[in-house]
Amino acid sequence: MNRKWSQEVTEHSNALDLEEGVFTWNDPGAIARSLKRAAEQSTRRKGTPLQSAMGMLNFYINRAGSNLSQADHERLERAKIELRALFQEKKENG
Repeated sequence: MNRKWSQEVTEHSNALDLEEGVFTWNDPGAIARSLKRAAEQSTRRKGTPLQSAMGMLNFYINRAGSNLSQADHERLERAKIELRALFQEKKENG
């Protein structure tokens, strides 16, 4: 079994319990909501929920590198925007 360490981290993060295939979903809003939920429910994360969720998203984007299509990269960048908005909304609503 020749697996990359980055795949191992993505699938078995010690900080977040991610839904299967979350980074492949078509809806950036659904990706963001799932990451937010996972980060808020985690008792193992080291930073804030936003930092943990954004870190995992950035990690995936960076590890995928040139293997990520332009469309997929744009979709995940939109998920970042959605994620920030979700946490900002929570902050404003208390």
